[in-house]
Amino acid sequence: MYTLGSDFIPSPNHAGGLRYHGMSSTLSELYDQKLMEARSVTQTKVFEAAEYFARVEGILPAPESSHAIRVAIDEALKCKETGEEKTIVFGLTGTGYFDMVAYEKFHDGKMSDYIPTDEELEAARAKLPKVE
Repeated sequence: MYTLGSDFIPSPNHAGGLRYHGMSSTLSELYDQKLMEARSVTQTKVFEAAEYFARVEGILPAPESSHAIRVAIDEALKCKETGEEKTIVFGLTGTGYFDMVAYEKFHDGKMSDYIPTDEELEAARAKLPKVE
């Protein structure tokens, strides 16, 4: 599993979902075999995509799903720009009705886009046990 260690505590970004310290073993294996890629997006862009999706599809997505929605939108815009035809698939895994406070923070401009520094990430990696 790709991880930053169980004692890594990320910033209190809402779009981080459960703020788990690692990636599932299945996703880790798919990533390791280069069958998928990981992308990082800021939480305000995540909520922007979630709101757009809700207006178009009538479903208020959970922030966790909205990461995938953001990347799917970005990929579609890239294809539109280049003329490439592509089938884009993403997973919608939940609704955002338990996340209304976060949506309110987004609308009120009280949501920030904190990104961990390389130093913070390296400090977390340095604490990991060495696995051969």
